[in-house]
Amino acid sequence: MKKLMIQDLTPAAATIVLLVTLGVSADAQWLNYKTPGAPRTPDGKVNLAAPVPRTPDGKPDLSGTRESEGGYFGNLAKDLKPGELAMQPWAETQVAENQRNLHKNDPMVACLPPGVPRINLGGNRTMPHPFKIVQTPSLTLMLYEIFVDYRQIHTDGRPLPPDRHPAWFGYSIGRWESDTFIVQTVGINDRTWLDDSGYPHSDQLVITERIRRQDFGHMTIEFTFDDPKMYTKPWTVTVPFELMPDTELLEYVCENEKDLEHMPFKQNASQGK
Repeated sequence: MKKLMIQDLTPAAATIVLLVTLGVSADAQWLNYKTPGAPRTPDGKVNLAAPVPRTPDGKPDLSGTRESEGGYFGNLAKDLKPGELAMQPWAETQVAENQRNLHKNDPMVACLPPGVPRINLGGNRTMPHPFKIVQTPSLTLMLYEIFVDYRQIHTDGRPLPPDRHPAWFGYSIGRWESDTFIVQTVGINDRTWLDDSGYPHSDQLVITERIRRQDFGHMTIEFTFDDPKMYTKPWTVTVPFELMPDTELLEYVCENEKDLEHMPFKQNASQGK
């Protein structure tokens, strides 16, 4: 039987295998520590269908550790109908190149931050790296297991900064509209990908997220991408997320100097491919 080599894998599979095997990670640290206050069924399991918890001011409490469902990490636009995602010609060329070259230009493979929304899209069927939301009245945090990254979403009434140094996760402000938490993000540098398929964006990208918690265990984020440099019109996808109770994040560090030699494009270069 032929031994499976990393260069035999598709770009998406190669990236996932490398990041899962090279990083020091395992789901469910403090596995036996039950989430305080979580509603439970008679058998002791968390009741994911229980009502949405609320903060003292009546807003839905988004706090908790989650992972995405449905395999959107590999293709964020997989559920869109023809014509809903319309790229500029140069964007189409860039996507084709990103998929052809085995992620040679992928910042994530080089141990750089994945950016938004890619870092939110890892799930148990793709990349087992969850994220945690910590909600306060003036600031909502998203803490990410992979690469030990974080996002700050300011809810203290400040506007988006007029002068922005391009950043990996940009600058985010949030506000509530009934039970929907609306987040606007700008100032993301043009080096990140939107997903593992290699969908690009420019530094003019504006992301609007509409976050809704349906019940205790389920949440959706509707992402709208507005980037006229890369796409001929805004496009929107909705990603489901499931709560991961009775568990915690682990520290996941990508060691750039050590991991780089194992990357597929390095292997191919050493073999003259």
